[in-house]
Amino acid sequence: MSYQLYRNTTLGNTLQESLDELIQYGQITPALAFKVLLQFDKSINNALNQRVKARVTFKASRLNTYRFCDNVWTLMLNDVEFREVHEFVKVDKVKIVACDGKSGDFN
Repeated sequence: MSYQLYRNTTLGNTLQESLDELIQYGQITPALAFKVLLQFDKSINNALNQRVKARVTFKASRLNTYRFCDNVWTLMLNDVEFREVHEFVKVDKVKIVACDGKSGDFN
């Protein structure tokens, strides 16, 4: 099973809203909508795993909280600097959710 983290993105939310509308108008069944969401989960995880090669480093002045549950790390950081080659961004607070890409089903 693939992670469902990306359902809460703009793309994921728009897909869910469109599927809900199709269900309301009787154009698809809830079972088909569920299959579409499962395929979205697999496809987005696979695309990010295979196609994204950019690397970003970050440094935080404070690790506020951290948690490791069900093979997922959640980090709450304060005063964070992100760097990618020639770009630099500083933010006050950030939440990072990190999953093991090797344990998910990306096929």
